[in-house]
Amino acid sequence: MKLTTALGATAAIAATALALTGCAQSSSSAASSGDAGSKTVRVFISGDTNIQNLWEKDLGPAFEKANPGYKVQVTIDLHGEHDAQTLAKLTSSVEQKKSPDFDLVDAGFVPKASAANLLTPVDSAKVSALSSISADTVKAGGTGGIPYRGSSVLLAYDSKTIPTPPKTLDELLAWIKANPGKFTYNSPKSGGSGGSFVATVLDRYVPADARQKMGTSYAKDLESNWDQGFAELKGLNQYVYQKGVYPNGNQQTLDLLAKGQITMAPVWSDQFTTGVANGSIPSTIKSAQISNPSFTGGAAYLGIPSNTPNMDAAVKLANFVLAPEQQAMIVKDISGYPAIPLNKLPADLQSKFSSADPNNLRLPYFDQVGKDMNNQWDQKVPGQ
Repeated sequence: MKLTTALGATAAIAATALALTGCAQSSSSAASSGDAGSKTVRVFISGDTNIQNLWEKDLGPAFEKANPGYKVQVTIDLHGEHDAQTLAKLTSSVEQKKSPDFDLVDAGFVPKASAANLLTPVDSAKVSALSSISADTVKAGGTGGIPYRGSSVLLAYDSKTIPTPPKTLDELLAWIKANPGKFTYNSPKSGGSGGSFVATVLDRYVPADARQKMGTSYAKDLESNWDQGFAELKGLNQYVYQKGVYPNGNQQTLDLLAKGQITMAPVWSDQFTTGVANGSIPSTIKSAQISNPSFTGGAAYLGIPSNTPNMDAAVKLANFVLAPEQQAMIVKDISGYPAIPLNKLPADLQSKFSSADPNNLRLPYFDQVGKDMNNQWDQKVPGQ
């Protein structure tokens, strides 16, 4: 699972005619027509099966138990393969003042939908837990984004051969050059852990004020600050796994690490924690965070379409998900970071975050800036 999935360019108007039911699978028998006053909340997920399970097996049933008469209906677009069509369809429904196909959305495109004024603005008066969440995290989601879970990228390493891992980015870059073939990262288009490594190297050369703007808006004119960073990444080709092999996806990176083909890599915190717990990653593989700068991390956002007739029920569910009991579910069941402060969770769960501070994450680039970064990496780094 990873927090940094996001939507590409808005689909052409013709895509608005594409029915959502043709690109997503319904996952619950609790049907609803979306009529005003309905107590069925239709949750749309653009993501992986672990998030589907979180909603279907944990958050949804818990909400129904705590609120008799309410139902949660889950629909998923696996891996967000049809995000552009979904956003186009939502845009069309708002413009035509028709009911959308969902009442609450859990997707990487929520900040973009918020910027397009497709979502209901929310604040702490509507969703009380927002008052305790980092202002930067809330801002990154836009006026309609509700941060409800998160993750960050960490440095995973084989403790059998690396008793003391690098503590800063400079130390990491020096280690990569001193240990050729023992490190790699997945191409940034294929997963956020590789994208975080790329962004972190680039940020070494980006002024703080420019980086802040590039994290909250499409500041294309500031992308020239990346030139030195891309040159640095190009220079690493000869030192990474097999002199320039970049895995396709976060999981492939973890597989190389688990099999001992590499001994160090950037990984998502939740995927790593889950892998260690289920035995797919050897217990000798440890993780840590670097500094100056740290790897990026961030929140996953919920959004409520501005035209849903089930506004009250959707707000009720959003507030429920941000309560400490449900935030604890996120920690236990998908190894995710809570959106609310750690001190609101049980002490045993707080101890799970010894290698990272989930309430102080360095945010990734704004959606379109991140896509520009991925495209430029493709052009400037591999095979050179």
